[in-house]
Amino acid sequence: MAKISYYTEEGLNKLKAELNDMKTKGRTEIARQIAEARDKGDLSENAEYDAAKDAQGMHEMKIAKLEEIMSNARVIDESSIDTSQVAVLSKVKIKNRKNGMEVTYTLVSEEEADLKAGKISVGSPIGKGLLGKKVGETTEIKVPAGIMEFEVLDISRA
Repeated sequence: MAKISYYTEEGLNKLKAELNDMKTKGRTEIARQIAEARDKGDLSENAEYDAAKDAQGMHEMKIAKLEEIMSNARVIDESSIDTSQVAVLSKVKIKNRKNGMEVTYTLVSEEEADLKAGKISVGSPIGKGLLGKKVGETTEIKVPAGIMEFEVLDISRA
């Protein structure tokens, strides 16, 4: 059974652009490399040709994976997000109970996660630990550094 992933309009458009780029420029570049290697003579002992064919296989696998992701992608209407509890595409302000530090994250699909932009995956330990929580609730989340306790301060739309 395929896993359905939820995206913002922007995130899905990025995926479409990446797939298009891989199908056009990527395939053209690999075909050029194969042709170049083929022109160098005997294919049975041509390491460049073998490497180019391997690269082609890997490239096609990436395209197939991206197509599978796209076929199971759903765009979330951001205006319909319920802000009474943490969900996909919620913007959540949390406070670390141990050191008092406050951070704001937007929960997104794994493919859209970008920590520098404040977007964490719903599949990450913190993302999983926050799902379903309401403002004022605290949660203990097991992270690689140990167990952290967070308080949900605010939930809004992304």
